[in-house]
Amino acid sequence: MKNKKILILGLGKEGLDALNFLKKNCLAKKIGVADKNPNCRKKIAKGKFSGVEWHLGENYLKALKKYDLIVKSPGIPIHLPEVEEAFERKKITSLTEIFFENCPGKIIGVTGTKGKGITASLIYSILKAAKMPVRLIGNIGQPGLNFLDKAKKDEFFVYEISSHQLYRLKESPQIAVFTNLYPAHLDYFKDKEEYFLAKKNIFLWQKKDNLLIYNAEDKNLKKFVQKAKSKKIPVKNFSEIIKKYRIKNLFLKNFYPLNLALAIRVGEIFNLKKSEIEKGIENFKPLPHRLELVGKFKKILFIDDSLSTIPESTIFALNSLGNKIGSLILGGYDSKLDYKNLAKEILKKRIKTLILFPETGNKIWREIIKFKDKKRWPRAILVQKMRDAVKLAFWYTEKGKICLLSPGSPSFGLFKDYRERGNLFKKYVRYYGRSR
Repeated sequence: MKNKKILILGLGKEGLDALNFLKKNCLAKKIGVADKNPNCRKKIAKGKFSGVEWHLGENYLKALKKYDLIVKSPGIPIHLPEVEEAFERKKITSLTEIFFENCPGKIIGVTGTKGKGITASLIYSILKAAKMPVRLIGNIGQPGLNFLDKAKKDEFFVYEISSHQLYRLKESPQIAVFTNLYPAHLDYFKDKEEYFLAKKNIFLWQKKDNLLIYNAEDKNLKKFVQKAKSKKIPVKNFSEIIKKYRIKNLFLKNFYPLNLALAIRVGEIFNLKKSEIEKGIENFKPLPHRLELVGKFKKILFIDDSLSTIPESTIFALNSLGNKIGSLILGGYDSKLDYKNLAKEILKKRIKTLILFPETGNKIWREIIKFKDKKRWPRAILVQKMRDAVKLAFWYTEKGKICLLSPGSPSFGLFKDYRERGNLFKKYVRYYGRSR
């Protein structure tokens, strides 16, 4: 890398980490940054990165031809013509690839369409409780390059890896953990096949003595991993695995059996004591916006599942909560997803009120009214603002029931991201939940 001209494409969280890493270690002949946002340079301290060339604004992609190597941030679309050309010329790498190539320790990579964040966090908590040298990196931890300078051979890195980070990755972790597999991110990938191919890199480059721990109750995944060269460890009958341990956290036990079972299995592979695994689970701190309990207000239980960006994850939430849901807040950006099965599940659970955001809210309602038995149809209300959605939830949700925010759709359009959507939900729940 030292004799190359390197361009960082996209100054997001990972792009900024890559810039810090390259400058700190003097790993490039010349460093440039390209980003569509003309104001992104304001993220960094003035004068901190002297000598960096900036390519900002609408024509930022023209800079790609001027550099030998491009470190692409996950948020940059892969099918822009200039990016596709750079991929074909093998000029593109990523922060994830740099970490994999240079990490002296062992990597436990965790992926899946849903549940990878909570699974990675549980694994980290369990290994930490056993006093193993472990770090949590990736989307929910710190960017990995922060640790490369001081990383040691005996360290373990639990890496939550998204499909964006796995795309065209040419290395796999020594231990791979795979939660489930559904079509997703179809606004980023051409189709589900391309998305699945990206996910396959979690195990595609593994060696025979590496491990692949996967959810064997997921039909897509069970078939998907058949050709893996590594040692496959299927995980099923989650409740049977969990009941061997004393788990006080009933929310985890009831709503996250898959994630618990996968994390426990990792602990068992390392021959950890039963008490260490139990302590790790007890120490676990819930992640925001993933079936997060907001609280009980006016005898209604509010749950934030804003990270539900595909219909399958909303179906998971409905099955986890059973028949306790009185109202469901749904909908968002339309990313070519199929809502037929979700509509069936909503009718099956006999949810009385749907509060719907455009544009998929309309799409979901059209699927529901295809069922001709009108007596089974829920009440449906279309809204544009989270404030109105929560206000209506207080009005229509029966006492003793649950109001669940689980959109089953990406957040773009009405909200900046799933975090803003979830935070607004919590804000207005607490606001209207006060005695008035």
